[in-house]
Amino acid sequence: MSDSHAGPQDAGAQDGPAAVEPSYDPAGPAPLGVERTPTGNADVDTELARLGDADHLATDGHIEVYEDVHRGLRDALTALDARPGPSAPAGVPTPSYNRS
Repeated sequence: MSDSHAGPQDAGAQDGPAAVEPSYDPAGPAPLGVERTPTGNADVDTELARLGDADHLATDGHIEVYEDVHRGLRDALTALDARPGPSAPAGVPTPSYNRS
């Protein structure tokens, strides 16, 4: 027998450089083009405008922006609850809840 025949132990062996994997170059960050309609509330509109900051970040940077905007929107809602409402007109009785 001849030694020139490759046996099963040599199957798949390469004598040259390792196979080169094709390179993958993902597209860079790009604006999503989502229109932001003003709400009329300055605090909310400021937070919604901040979402545009994510347009220029890689996806792993989006979470920081989203969490910041969420926190700001939650604060804006809390502020709405904290504002004093108009007082009842004079002479209007306040409701009482009698349980009989």
